[in-house]
Amino acid sequence: MQLGPNSLMLMVATMGTMLLLPEVFGVKLREKFKWREVSFAWPSEDVKQEALASGKYVVPNNLPLGLERWRDKLFITVPRWKSGVAASLTYVNVSDGMSPDLRPYPGWDENQLPTERNGASDEGSSYLKNNASIISTFRVRADECDRLWVMDTGLADILGDAVQYAPPSLVLFDLYTDKLIRRHFFNSTLLKEDSFFANVIVDTERGDCDNAYAYIPDLGSYAVIVYSLADDRSWRIKHNFFHFDPLAGDYNIGGVNFQWTDGVFGMAVGKRLQDGTRPVYFHAFSSTKEFMVSNTVLKNESYAQSPQAYYDYKLLGDRGPNSQSSAEFYDSETGVIFYTQVNKDGVGCWNTVMPLTADTQGLVDSDSDALVFPNDLKVDNEGTLWVLSDRLPMFIFTSLDAEQYNYRILVGETRDIIKGTPCDK
Repeated sequence: MQLGPNSLMLMVATMGTMLLLPEVFGVKLREKFKWREVSFAWPSEDVKQEALASGKYVVPNNLPLGLERWRDKLFITVPRWKSGVAASLTYVNVSDGMSPDLRPYPGWDENQLPTERNGASDEGSSYLKNNASIISTFRVRADECDRLWVMDTGLADILGDAVQYAPPSLVLFDLYTDKLIRRHFFNSTLLKEDSFFANVIVDTERGDCDNAYAYIPDLGSYAVIVYSLADDRSWRIKHNFFHFDPLAGDYNIGGVNFQWTDGVFGMAVGKRLQDGTRPVYFHAFSSTKEFMVSNTVLKNESYAQSPQAYYDYKLLGDRGPNSQSSAEFYDSETGVIFYTQVNKDGVGCWNTVMPLTADTQGLVDSDSDALVFPNDLKVDNEGTLWVLSDRLPMFIFTSLDAEQYNYRILVGETRDIIKGTPCDK
């Protein structure tokens, strides 16, 4: 999924062999929502028809990718891979039916593209309707302080006539009022050739809300951007462990064979240790290895960029063959990291009290229909794992069948789904 100018030159072929998958134990994930094609809660039928006629809404070009739960809201992102995406940041209610309409967040106005195409600058974009506007987002995170952190790429029609409407930026909303708290545009000095910011991880705790940090992996140019909320400042950190593994860039998913070179992407903030620090787990998308660094390293701008910080990063181990993962999340109640298994149509787990080897990894579920390309996952504060699958490789390289269910959100209670796996310790 690397998105630089040379990254879309990918070989696509029909998969000729079947992957052998580990045995799945425990309670399987259950479907909560599913869609053949996503639909939106339009203000009126006339507005919808006008959007269809003008090309502002092209139904098959809308693919859900990221998710996050806060109370009764389940946020769902719809990146502007192609033209005709009606809204990029949306939500449904947890209590909705099986195939609900997506509702723009915070509203329709904030999800409309600017009419001009040349607004990008370090200070933002004069063409954004307001600082609460969302151009295109892949991942979002609701923190312990009831704020929604949105990583807005500022880039639309990625696979077509790509337009950078504004620099990449972090957009923060108050979830109780749906009002903008702050927008931080990343300075051009933090951007390199092939840079792409598609994820955001938040390091904060209730009771210390002002002292929050966000970690934004740059999957295209192999770095991590750190943002301090208190200082409203961001900086770039490089490390060899942020790069992809050249032996792990081959994928076979849903009958499609392709190659990706995505670097650091999945990240998770672990449990606070006795010394007050927290481990930050991370891995490159095109890799099977997992790494860790203390959050004190990332939060110290001068030290993190110094040569002596190199040895603070640790290799934890290798998950095993075909274990590439797009997302991971640490569950503080079980001490387990859940992660997607894109090559295995499944969701994996690792109990962080155990050494990380192929033998200590569990596969909590695998399904060659419901879990084709599990793209994002989160654990909510009720101990429920939420997983979104979206068949992204077919959307990019071939096509999706509108008669089939292509997009699903599945759920499971974390303590139940790890039973019988090596993670249940």
